[in-house]
Amino acid sequence: MALTTDPAPPPLDPADAATYASWFACLAEPTRVRLLHTVATRPGGAGVGELAAELGIGQPTVSHHLRRLAEAGFVVLTREGTSTRVAVNPACCTGLPHAADAVMGLLSARPCCPADLPADVAVRAMEPGDMEDVRRIYGEGIATRNAAFETEVPTAEELGATWLEGHRWVAEADGKVAGWAAAAPASARAAYSGVAETSVYVGDAFRGRGVGKALVHRQVTEADADEGLWTLQTSVFPENQASLALHRSAGFRTVGVRERVARLDGQWRDTVLLERRHSEYECAPA
Repeated sequence: MALTTDPAPPPLDPADAATYASWFACLAEPTRVRLLHTVATRPGGAGVGELAAELGIGQPTVSHHLRRLAEAGFVVLTREGTSTRVAVNPACCTGLPHAADAVMGLLSARPCCPADLPADVAVRAMEPGDMEDVRRIYGEGIATRNAAFETEVPTAEELGATWLEGHRWVAEADGKVAGWAAAAPASARAAYSGVAETSVYVGDAFRGRGVGKALVHRQVTEADADEGLWTLQTSVFPENQASLALHRSAGFRTVGVRERVARLDGQWRDTVLLERRHSEYECAPA
């Protein structure tokens, strides 16, 4: 998704800054970082004795550092008889990357969506007659090799069968279709019926004019108005910094990096997985 960059986010909220500082202070001890990593890589958790043996650290030291990690919200301690089981707090898997993004100025603490929309770009519902332009713009994005794993543009029928009704948009500028955005079900399973995978593409001739910003604004606000959707997600190549910045400005937060997730032109590529919840979310892992 070749999109435009966004203005710098507002100053970091003092309360958020204090929260993030407490997390980073907790992880300033290398032993805690090693413990957190070991626990996080064990889906079923681990016992204190197991951790002590694996890391070659005395149990009293392990217990001390685990208490500090638990206080910060990184791990959960559960008593099982006379022993203690340790498991990572799943919330910190998203909260910590979000904190790093916020501190590095990649997003505001709890962003909503771009507000300074271009006056000369109009966004409307996609119509069947738009598909030729939509496919052309899709092809321009594919050609950059930083927008999609596809190497050929899908047919109009294939795209129409993929996207959700009511969540297909085109942007117009200078009387022409300048870009498009659409959302598709992230899974066929009923449990994920409210999770949609989003796409945004801007035509070569219209990049840098805020077309992507206008499209994402419409995409996000319409999704928020749809009670059947609760999460939007998207995958972006890490090289596509403009797209990452735009999505973060719209409230998407980094879930993680999917390393070597698929090949493009015979080369393994990473993607950054981002998501946006329907309602305001809290970042703290505790």
